[in-house]
Amino acid sequence: MKIKISPIKSVYAVFLLILSGCGGTVMVSTPVENIDAVPLKISDLTEAQEKTWSHADLIADTIPGMSINKTYTEIIGTRKGKKVVVAVLDSGIDLTHEDLDGVLWTNKGEKPGNGVDDDRNGYIDDIHGYNFLGESYNEQLEMARILRLKLGDAALQAKAKAKLEADYTEASQNKSQYEQILQAVSQSHEAVSKHLGKSNYTKKEVSAIKTEDPALQQNIAVLLQMYNFSDSIPDLIEEVKEGIKHFSDQLNYNLNVNFSGRDAVGDNPYDLMDLGYGDGNPQNRFPDEKHGTHVAGIIAAERNNGRGVNGVANNAQIMSIRAVPNGDEYDKDIALGIRYAVDNGARIINCSFGKSFSPNSEWVFDAIKYAASKNVLIVHASGNDGLNIDASENTQYPNDYNTNPGPEFAENVLVVGSLTQNYGSEMISSFSNYGQNNVDVFAPGSGIYSTIPGNTYKSQGGTSMAAPAVSGVAALIMSYYPKLTAVQVKKIIEQSGLSSKTNVILGGDPSKAKNFNEISSSGKMVNAYNAMILADGVAKGRVRI
Repeated sequence: MKIKISPIKSVYAVFLLILSGCGGTVMVSTPVENIDAVPLKISDLTEAQEKTWSHADLIADTIPGMSINKTYTEIIGTRKGKKVVVAVLDSGIDLTHEDLDGVLWTNKGEKPGNGVDDDRNGYIDDIHGYNFLGESYNEQLEMARILRLKLGDAALQAKAKAKLEADYTEASQNKSQYEQILQAVSQSHEAVSKHLGKSNYTKKEVSAIKTEDPALQQNIAVLLQMYNFSDSIPDLIEEVKEGIKHFSDQLNYNLNVNFSGRDAVGDNPYDLMDLGYGDGNPQNRFPDEKHGTHVAGIIAAERNNGRGVNGVANNAQIMSIRAVPNGDEYDKDIALGIRYAVDNGARIINCSFGKSFSPNSEWVFDAIKYAASKNVLIVHASGNDGLNIDASENTQYPNDYNTNPGPEFAENVLVVGSLTQNYGSEMISSFSNYGQNNVDVFAPGSGIYSTIPGNTYKSQGGTSMAAPAVSGVAALIMSYYPKLTAVQVKKIIEQSGLSSKTNVILGGDPSKAKNFNEISSSGKMVNAYNAMILADGVAKGRVRI
């Protein structure tokens, strides 16, 4: 799922105004009363906490992390687990990254670079996974393809047309707003930098400026307002530039009915039997292709190597499957990617992508059922539109139901919404989708620090970040309790999470507030510590789920 960049509407409004082992451990699924008594964290997170908050413990730190650090200290310790293959079905991954090169899955039946399908799995030179995108990356959204290729019936085309026109208008407006913000902030930054004699300054220094110059006063006022959104003006400027690029990509590629990025691949993406396309190199191809690398690091970045970040799981091996472009993924690529992961030993498939139109959804449904039959867990991001996806008009693909609302056709899919680091009414990320039927759990997804290409690191947010956090927890469970089934692991994660009676704001709109336990099927936020204890009980036959 592409990271959603929402318009900085509040910023824009400002401009308008101013121009140990588990053997004897007892299950400690913390009582609701105790969770709701946790004091709200008043002080800002430190820089170290910002980079690691998803591993924190709610009780000890008053930060709604997954208790990862506590799990390693008090439960795992020196225990040795088994390797677990986690497929990252996403954009390409930087396979040379210093924090990922030691945790890559390697296909031992294949000889690299000889152009031969040595293991006869149907894919040539697939050493660390497979690339279903070839050299393509920029792509349309599915609704644009529906209109370009006249897919489906008249009703589907009319629905696609209405949504595309609305989204195109919104993207145009957002791009214009971001450009105005960039112009105003850049101008103010230049003026204040010149006045102070330096380009890196603090809010305190800006506040201390005394001047009778009306223009400089205006510039100071702009920057002081911007400090409500970032501690660094240069960083804010870079974020706004990223926003402009995001909306430009939407207009130029995603929502452009006349664009086709698939031509370079050479297959018919609407023919499931047109095989043999792509190649065995799932390395990222483009500078902006960072998503898969970020997701992989959340799951399994090398732990305690003195570099970057620690992944959630210490025994995970990452299988890279490049199938998600800068636009909507094709149903064919996802269906074949799931089957590739299953057939080549993955126990978990992380799916941090999604879309609102799926002309060949049955191909993906069949692949999900195939994964279920082979005991493979699929962890899927709920989506970044801030919507209730229980509503039929907000259906997200892929999913595990044929109609919305309707019963699930498979038990191996775990759908994840996103938490912020702010425990209390604002702990649901404003972008996160929710739904008592179609979202299963919530996990940290806002401002998650992880790997990006080029041996670098960055914080990004989205349910795309929450899903791999849960994939990491699932990998931990499977590593130390390998006989548990995918369905058991899903139930353990759901049942062991922390509950809360707190009313939470949804979609960034206080009028849509609901009780936390009413916005997912489990009513829980994922907690690795409790999950490992429950897994121990289930594995040893002491607990039934």
